[in-house]
Amino acid sequence: MGLIPPRDAAGRPDGRRIALAHDWLVGLRGGERVLDRLATSFGPTDLYVLVDDGRPLTPAISACRVVTSPLQRLPGAAGRLRRYYLPLMPWAVGRLRVAPCDLLVSTSSAVMKSIRPPPGVPHLCYCFSPARYLWDQTDDYAIGRGGRARGTALRALQQRFRAWDRATAATVTRFATSSEHVRERIERCYGRDATVVPPPVDTAWFTPDERVPREDFFLVVSALEPYKRVDLAIEAANQARVPLRIVGTGSLAASLAARTGPTVQLLGRVSEDRLRDLYRRARAVLFPQVEDFGLVAVEAQACGCPVIALASGGAVETLTPASGLLVRDQSVPTWVAAIASLRDRSFAATACRASAERFAAAIFDARMAALADELLASSAEAAQRIGRGAQRLEQSKSSQ
Repeated sequence: MGLIPPRDAAGRPDGRRIALAHDWLVGLRGGERVLDRLATSFGPTDLYVLVDDGRPLTPAISACRVVTSPLQRLPGAAGRLRRYYLPLMPWAVGRLRVAPCDLLVSTSSAVMKSIRPPPGVPHLCYCFSPARYLWDQTDDYAIGRGGRARGTALRALQQRFRAWDRATAATVTRFATSSEHVRERIERCYGRDATVVPPPVDTAWFTPDERVPREDFFLVVSALEPYKRVDLAIEAANQARVPLRIVGTGSLAASLAARTGPTVQLLGRVSEDRLRDLYRRARAVLFPQVEDFGLVAVEAQACGCPVIALASGGAVETLTPASGLLVRDQSVPTWVAAIASLRDRSFAATACRASAERFAAAIFDARMAALADELLASSAEAAQRIGRGAQRLEQSKSSQ
């Protein structure tokens, strides 16, 4: 093993330049929170993205020099039309040219894992998932308004996109990912192993408050997109006649609003303060989708709030019997029964909190820093071997 490069006071490898890449900068969700931690640890630095809508997200991300792809110049590509440019995304990421650096770290759930690093530079990809809409959840994206056309278009792209996606996995030196659930998917889709590093949860911000009483409402915090299955939560709340509050925006906002009964409220986007207050007051969070990890479920637990989640995906790894209930399927009667069961039980806030503390941001920072150090050390060793080989060759030539 080589020597681990020393790190400066901010935790960055001393004298080493680490570039970052991310699919796009169009909002602050779970992926951008991961990017923020990496930008805090390794930045300010170059940040390569397909498109950037120009809104500031976090101080650490804003401090980076953002480099966009040619997709940025196309009408609406940095806005609501972004999804319609999917056929052009492989071309766009292929046109990005990464400046000289010592390590490239990408975060991706779409195409950015396919970015090419400079020759000889290792590439660490934190893969949220191989693109769900073209590998696993195409049918879920066919739900809602315009769903039939969307599903037809995705199925038409599948074969060519999957072949390209699999082939460009070779640009990655090392994969990391959020859960065993996604690690297995990466192995199935790309034939590659991945190191599980659960994403960072801000357990210093999301905390219980003993002064705030629990109230008799359930909570969904989610993008209003097809695979999130917010429609299932709404129908279960309608039938169970329980109060449900929904935080989030997305392409299904109008169609979901039309399905709400008298006990369901759509709150749209809320502030971080308001979100934490909702977690602290809700009886439980409903989590009906298959999620790769599920930051919302962990944020809720960090605030002492139990979770009712589908027994699939990352929720199986983040919930404990003391912090929530796992539901076997996505049928409305099963979820109505789960809601009734939880109302008859009590969950200790301390147990929920203890479950969440396994995923504190500092743990993520340390694990990603260790992976970066390992790749930097291996790269330095390889450069030294090449240098020694070249030196021996010159010595051999001069002695002849």
